[in-house]
Amino acid sequence: MADYVAPVFLTELLRAKSPSGSEGQAQAVFDAHVKPHADTYANDALGCRLATLNKSGGPTVMFSGHMDELGLIITYVNKDGFIYFDTIGGHDKTIISGRRVIIQTAHGLVKGVTGKRAIHLMEESDRKKVPEIHEIWMDIGAKSKAEALKRVAIGDVATYDHEFEIISGSVGTARAFDNKVGAYIVGEALIRLSREKAKLNAKIVSVATTQEEIGVRGATTSAFAVDPHVALAVDVGHATDHPDCDNRKYGETKLGGGPIICRGPNVNPKVYQRLIACAKKAKITVQLEADPRPTGTDARAIQMARGGVACGLVSVPLRYMHTPSEVVDLEDVEACVKLFVEFAKSVGKGESFNW
Repeated sequence: MADYVAPVFLTELLRAKSPSGSEGQAQAVFDAHVKPHADTYANDALGCRLATLNKSGGPTVMFSGHMDELGLIITYVNKDGFIYFDTIGGHDKTIISGRRVIIQTAHGLVKGVTGKRAIHLMEESDRKKVPEIHEIWMDIGAKSKAEALKRVAIGDVATYDHEFEIISGSVGTARAFDNKVGAYIVGEALIRLSREKAKLNAKIVSVATTQEEIGVRGATTSAFAVDPHVALAVDVGHATDHPDCDNRKYGETKLGGGPIICRGPNVNPKVYQRLIACAKKAKITVQLEADPRPTGTDARAIQMARGGVACGLVSVPLRYMHTPSEVVDLEDVEACVKLFVEFAKSVGKGESFNW
């Protein structure tokens, strides 16, 4: 069977290196693919991208997917040229060391590795400990502090050197499916609505947000600016179909099972019902999750913007979240795009989702 061919827009986003606060590479990809299809296109002080279609329509529907990812930021270089760093976003400290990294600098990309004391040089008690961040370093092959600082600077950011590839069929692995797939989904939905010349009642604003991994910051400001009546956030969600995952605690969702639609206080019940109806109309298989509190997604911020926003949350099933080798089924990503397109078409002129 031939390998699944991933969309160019998505693969370029996955290749972009864009830790929170340094989203420039992802911004450039979103600009190139989405801006030509928007009626209006804007950026803001936090670096979000806001693409609008059918600007005279109403109500205003906001689609939100964040384009930032986890990263590392340089904080100190010692006299021997070894580089110390802090984490951007929520890392699992057990998997940071022994990784190839790419550092973004003013002079271009610098390659290195993360290192720590080898197991052979540890006492027995140390072998059982998870190293603290300050006990791990980056090695770029420099022989002194001066040499290292000619190549990198304090505040430069790095990402793991793990690139996208297909594993089998439509199942792929990448460093940052979280949440390049979300930025792709909201951008691609707008592109398709534009190309279809779809008759829309609603004004659609697709937003690629920034700084989600450090506190849904881009969603907070862009939701205030857009002032939507209704919004759909899209992020990745945990696929619980792997060993050592207790469904009694984390629910039952699987890779290839279709978009995950959330229910709970963060989700407007009318928006939830509309998503279910749209999925049925478009013959899209969906999965359900329940969350009893504000979610760890853009939806948390958007729902509480201004006087409140009728919010929905859709997730792409993902295994191994916040690791260098996240796994998704790209057919689930495609289904999410179709669901967002169908939702946009379903919104009636002046329709309210208040309840």
